Amino acid sequence: MRYLSILVLSLGFAAPTFAGVDQSLDQHILPGFDRFAESADALAKTAAQDCRPQAVRPAYQAAFDAWMPLADLRLGPSETGALSVGFWPDPRGFTPRTLTRLVADEDPIARDPEGYDDVSIAARGFFALEMLLFDPAFSHYAPGSYTCDLVATIAADLEHQADDLKSDWQTGFAATLRNAGEVGNATYLSRDEALRALYTQVLSSLEFTATKRLGEPMGTFARPRPALAEARRSDRSLRNVVLAAEAAHGLATALADWPVPEIDAALDRVHEAAARIEDPGFQDVDNPQGRLRAEVLQQAVTGLRASIEVELGARYGIAPGFNAQDGD
Repeated sequence: MRYLSILVLSLGFAAPTFAGVDQSLDQHILPGFDRFAESADALAKTAAQDCRPQAVRPAYQAAFDAWMPLADLRLGPSETGALSVGFWPDPRGFTPRTLTRLVADEDPIARDPEGYDDVSIAARGFFALEMLLFDPAFSHYAPGSYTCDLVATIAADLEHQADDLKSDWQTGFAATLRNAGEVGNATYLSRDEALRALYTQVLSSLEFTATKRLGEPMGTFARPRPALAEARRSDRSLRNVVLAAEAAHGLATALADWPVPEIDAALDRVHEAAARIEDPGFQDVDNPQGRLRAEVLQQAVTGLRASIEVELGARYGIAPGFNAQDGD
C-alpha cells in the first residue's frame, strides 16, 4: 500500500481521500434500497388487491425502475441476494419451464408467500412476474385463478426480498464498507479495498450491459437473437440499458469528489444513441438498421466505461478487481 501511494503521487494522480465510499453509500446505494423497498411494497399491495395483469403492470414497471440502480451490485448481501430478484440471462428457459410446472401442478406453494423463498430462483423476482404478466402463454388468467394467486405471491416474495436487502445493507454491510481497514474488518483489510470494490461494480455493470443487455439480443450479424433481450416482453430492454448506464454514472460520480466532465459527456452520448433506438425491446436487431443502432448504443456504453477508467480510475490509481458477474 505504501508503494502504491508513492507510485500514485509520482505519476501526478491525486491521493485517494476515500470520501467516495461514504458518498456512494449515502447518495446512491442506501437511498436506492429505500426506494426499491417502497416500490416493492406498493407492488405487493397492488397485486394482493387485484392480481390481474392490467392492474399489476404499472406497479411492476415502477418497481423494476427502482431496482435498476441496484441491479448490478454484486457485493455484500447483493452478491447472492440479487440473483433471485433478477434471474437473467436465462438462455435455457428455466423460468418458463418452472412456472409452467407450478401452474400445471397447481403447486400449493403459490398460496404461501412466507414459504415461497424455497422455490427455485427461476420462478421468483421480476422475470417470473414479467412472464406471468406479459407473456400470452400465461397472461390470460382470470381473477381467483391459480396464476392470479401466483402473481400475488411472487410480488409478496419480492417485497420480502427488498426488505431483506435493505435491512442487510443498512444494518450490516454499509458499516463494513465504511470501516474498511479497521481492526476486526476481515472483508476489507484496507480502505482502498473498499474503494476498489465499489469501482469494480461500476465497470462490471457497464461490461454486463454492453455484453449481455445489448450483446445477447444482437448475437452475431449472421445470427441475431432478439428473443434473448432482457425484459423484452415488458418492452424494458432499452430502458434497462439506459437505467443501468445512469446507475453506473451515478455511482462513479459519487466515488469522485471532483468534476467529471468526460464521464458526464459519455453518459450524454448513451442517451443520444438510445434516443435513436426504434424498438424498446430490441426486436429489430435482425435488420441492418436496427442492428446498427444497437451497435452504436453498445459503443456508447463501452465509451462510458472507458471514460470512467480514465477520469476516475486513473486519478485514483486503481484498477478493477474481481466481480461476481465476471465470466457470466
